Amino acid sequence: MIVPLNVFLNVLMNEKLMSKKKPAYPITKQLSDYLTQHSRNIKIPIYYDDLLRFQGAVEIYDEKGNDTLWIRTYFAEHEREEIELSLKRMYTILHADGSDSALPFLNIDAIDFCTFGNSKPFRIKVRNILNDNYIYLYIKKADASRIYGLELEHLLSPNHINFLVHKDTLIEEHISGIPGDIFIQDDLEACSEQTKKAIAKEFVKFNERCFTRLLGDMRSYNYVMVLTHDFDSIQYRIRAIDFDQQSFEGNAKVYKPQFLKENNKLVEMTLELLQEASIEQYKIEERSLLAKRASSEHERLGELLGCMRNDTISTPEKVEELKKDLFDLTGDVNFKKTKNMGDILNSGLEFIVRNYKNVNPYIIK
Repeated sequence: MIVPLNVFLNVLMNEKLMSKKKPAYPITKQLSDYLTQHSRNIKIPIYYDDLLRFQGAVEIYDEKGNDTLWIRTYFAEHEREEIELSLKRMYTILHADGSDSALPFLNIDAIDFCTFGNSKPFRIKVRNILNDNYIYLYIKKADASRIYGLELEHLLSPNHINFLVHKDTLIEEHISGIPGDIFIQDDLEACSEQTKKAIAKEFVKFNERCFTRLLGDMRSYNYVMVLTHDFDSIQYRIRAIDFDQQSFEGNAKVYKPQFLKENNKLVEMTLELLQEASIEQYKIEERSLLAKRASSEHERLGELLGCMRNDTISTPEKVEELKKDLFDLTGDVNFKKTKNMGDILNSGLEFIVRNYKNVNPYIIK
């Protein structure tokens, strides 16, 4: 259940939820083999470290004059042509068939570098010169935690994720939407009460989805609000865009966006507009959807969890803390038997699937 706001605020004031810095974890051979099998591991023409050779940069400000924490880079003249050609090829590999036929119609408008956060990504703006349409892609330092997070998002959420990995470089497609912090600040108050109820419902489901799959640090700037126009309304969906904190922290509250102060307004709105019975119903709906996705993707999900169970993506202290938190919450003795984060996530998903099948009278057993 979403906790009362006063309890929520007291938790934030008295408890340090997250580590200051999460280390990057290397990609194991087993994970690399998994990525190769599912066409995620592919040869690429440029690496993250190649882009670090920029000669200078200028700060980027938004339309209100605020520092975006991104800088626009520029490269030495003798390197820029080769780098831009490689980035165009990267785009065709990620979004098309990897051939050179589209290269003459593409232009690299900007290569931006983010100075904030763990991943320090490059954001590449690729424009089609025939129609002026453009798209972004991101190049980051590969980290096993982030890759597990992306793949779990692809398998267990309503969203498909397009990304590629090669050695120590990760390429991700851009996830469109209004950044959560901007939406909360600029748009939320203007929404009608019915729209706010729809957003509150989505926040409850998003909260449950993150917790079940152990995706942490969903502060408002780490997700986007996606608006889809239906024939008589606008549908709202919250999508994660940052997967660095997959199964790392020991405190179970980190995996629930409701406990992060940046989401304070959404929590307060949810408690004000939704009855407790509705909140519980939406949580049940989301757990049921997760159970269905986990069952339908059980082979690929089993392969991925096999990689996680043979991997180290957190510290022993955090593993012990999380398994105790989840045992106290669920009473499931399987959490006590877990040895690492992969085991914990596997036990959590098994718990969800098992309960779904036990309580649904229409499941054929």
